[in-house]
Amino acid sequence: MIDILFRCRPRLGDTALPLGLFACSFPGSLVTLPGSDPAVDWWPGVLLTGLACVALLWRRNRPRAATAVAMACATVVSALGYILTVLLLGPLMTALYYLALRTDRRTANTFAFASIVCLISVALVAGPGDEPLVLKLLGPAAWLLLPVTLGTTTRLRGAYLEAVQSRAEHAERTREEETRHRVTAERMRIARDLHDVVAHHVLLANLQAGTVSRMLPARPGEAGKIAAELTTTTSSALRELKATVGLLRHDADRTTESARTPERTPGLARLPELAASFRHAGLTVAVTTEGRVRTLSAGADLTAYRIVQEALTNVTKHAAVDTAAVRLVYRADDLLVSVVNDGTAYANTPSPGGGYGLIGMRERARSAGGRIRAGRPAQGGFEVVVELPYHPHGHPQEAAV
Repeated sequence: MIDILFRCRPRLGDTALPLGLFACSFPGSLVTLPGSDPAVDWWPGVLLTGLACVALLWRRNRPRAATAVAMACATVVSALGYILTVLLLGPLMTALYYLALRTDRRTANTFAFASIVCLISVALVAGPGDEPLVLKLLGPAAWLLLPVTLGTTTRLRGAYLEAVQSRAEHAERTREEETRHRVTAERMRIARDLHDVVAHHVLLANLQAGTVSRMLPARPGEAGKIAAELTTTTSSALRELKATVGLLRHDADRTTESARTPERTPGLARLPELAASFRHAGLTVAVTTEGRVRTLSAGADLTAYRIVQEALTNVTKHAAVDTAAVRLVYRADDLLVSVVNDGTAYANTPSPGGGYGLIGMRERARSAGGRIRAGRPAQGGFEVVVELPYHPHGHPQEAAV
């Protein structure tokens, strides 16, 4: 309470408080019991109290030293035979308050009980003989325990408020970091979707357009059919681009899966359609299924489809082969998907660790709680193998060869 009073102007408080306590020492040194004359002169008590008030100037920086000086002065005052009232004990009470405020509870309690024992012991021996025993025992104890209690309460309250503010600031920083993390994750997901859609459909459209230009002079009928399929390819690309960009308009509180509709979300059910789309690009895709077909979560289903799509696109772009095999193995706990081409000649085959396509496949597998490996098997060619749990949970793992 005293600390709050002079918080705005601490230097003024550091000087004004000791002066006020010193002014109280004059009437304090003249207090006697009713009907009794002063046992000692007034000036020793004033002098000792003034010394204790001077020590209070260091109560903030050196609370232990200030309390020790104030306790010694109060003990001498009691030994001289003064009645220990709050007027004479003011410097010691103030020192104990700041000690409790700026140190731990054990230190404050130790100084408080030591002061009480010293003052009571000296008062019993050298105090006025006609002073009631209850005043000698209870008076100093009550007056000295009060500032210790107030100082400890103020310190604990300040520590509590500081902890609350610290937790609030930490929560605010955590919310901001989480928001940035979600925004970054959403941007990466949309970037993967755009890459898959654009890379797949633009590649097919480019190959189909090249085939049309080559076949048009000699076989215009077949060229016309491929041109019609080119229109289908570009329309499909536009639909998927619209669906991907449209996700940006959904509320942030809605999840990705709930924001999508079944018509817009590709999955393994559309795998035959995907395989057929590569036929006019010169790639024959064989799809085989092993085990009892299980239902995947929407995220795992989309992940499997996109990984197969990207792997076949890479085969068309980089491998000098005309066949590829897609194998689905439904196991007890997860689905194994492999995309293999057995060619031995390559044109600019990407390294396992390079290219946005492979990076995107790894990110998709990890986000679905699965594992992926991509590389050249012993028999040649290139292989992409991914293991996806039916219902992702726990921490995803990733393995790259």
